[in-house]
Amino acid sequence: MTLLAHDVTGEGTPVLLLHSTACDRRMWDPQIPALTTAGHRVIRCDLRGYGDSAVPDESWSDAQDVVDLLDHLGEARTALVGASGGGRVALEVAARWPGRITALALLCTALAGHEPSPVLAAFGDEEDALLEAGDAAAATELNVALWLGPDATDDVRDKVRQMQRHSFDVQLAARQDVGPVRAEIDLATITAPALVVSGAFDVPDFREIAATVASALKTEHVELETGHLPSLEAPEPVNALLTGFIQVA
Repeated sequence: MTLLAHDVTGEGTPVLLLHSTACDRRMWDPQIPALTTAGHRVIRCDLRGYGDSAVPDESWSDAQDVVDLLDHLGEARTALVGASGGGRVALEVAARWPGRITALALLCTALAGHEPSPVLAAFGDEEDALLEAGDAAAATELNVALWLGPDATDDVRDKVRQMQRHSFDVQLAARQDVGPVRAEIDLATITAPALVVSGAFDVPDFREIAATVASALKTEHVELETGHLPSLEAPEPVNALLTGFIQVA
């Protein structure tokens, strides 16, 4: 078994961070100081095909990878924070292993089975066409333009650009006939206290998903004045939300 690339910072109660599929574990750089200062052992990992985690030769389960990492680190229970595609993985982990998750925070989460809107479907078609034409640079710029809100700084845009381009390079160098296997889940099996966050300038799909998930989990839905990546675009409000929520949970 090859573990996900990861790092661990701080001491205390564990928090595991799962990145957006437009980024890698570096997207959580602004959260590390706040969470460690609040008394947490912060674990962040790269899902396969992102950052330092290569694409394997066979299909895999992101959720199982996460649980295997927790087992390796000796963490029976943890708070779990997931952004976008990482939120989809977090939901699967929380649904399949509910006893292991003490708190669940979701930032602009994706949701298995969601039917893309025309806007999101058109984006996916354009991204696919650019990658098939060998223009990863243009596909990267397409992502930067879509996922960040109007107030994102140039530094944030550059960071997302670097992470997204790197993930394309990793994925395009791998076999194209393998990918993650996702289990069907029932949100009703999730028992952890939850926090759901969306961005006012995000693609409407993710605002709708946030409302759906918050309703299903009977929990609060907070909307921030950001695009799809609030942990990078508005780190101080996100840090306050996460540290306050996890401490109470």
